[in-house]
Amino acid sequence: MAAQRKTFNEINITPLTDIFLVLLIIMMVIAPLLDQQGLNLAVPNMIEVQEEIKDSKLIKVLVTDDNKYMLDDVEISVSNLADMIKEQAEINTDGLLIMTQDNATHGAVVKLMDEARNAGVTNISITEY
Repeated sequence: MAAQRKTFNEINITPLTDIFLVLLIIMMVIAPLLDQQGLNLAVPNMIEVQEEIKDSKLIKVLVTDDNKYMLDDVEISVSNLADMIKEQAEINTDGLLIMTQDNATHGAVVKLMDEARNAGVTNISITEY
């Protein structure tokens, strides 16, 4: 006589549940850490400015369409950028205003922001020229 085998029709979901719970715990631990990266930017609303305050002590740097840096209508080379910002930061203590033309690249703006941060400038604003 042939031995009859009993068929197994049930699935044990305990290991699957354990895997999902471990993944859930990992995600709960990692999720708060993902929030602490990047820059904190406050984007201003578009408001028409009536007049410019003349006594502000801002460093105003223009990033042109061809990614050149202009400070007081004088072109600054990339190699002298950090030194010029450091010099100006001692005189103009209110921060840095980055004015960009329409076709200036993000890389040029970020380079200027990095150099300013390394020079000790804490207040950085960006506007379109």
